[in-house]
Amino acid sequence: MEMFVLSFTIFILALFVGVELINKVPPTLHTPLMSGTNAISGVVIVGAIISAGSTDLSPNVAGALGFIAVTLASINIVAGFLVTDRMLNMFKRKG
Repeated sequence: MEMFVLSFTIFILALFVGVELINKVPPTLHTPLMSGTNAISGVVIVGAIISAGSTDLSPNVAGALGFIAVTLASINIVAGFLVTDRMLNMFKRKG
């Protein structure tokens, strides 16, 4: 239970820090920043897979949280690539 409280506290703090950082980014830099965070999401997936196999929490809780983290990070990676592709298509010459 103690490990769960510590993990949950770190998660909530990371959530607040992430929201504050994204809100400080000007709109003109948001798309290039999103493109750059795809690598970070890859690291998140690796960490989520490792935490899903953790035995510190109950296996069901660790597996469920790991699955949610992998799913959300995968959605972030795919959306980042789609937005980057759309942005790059805006700079192609027409005709």
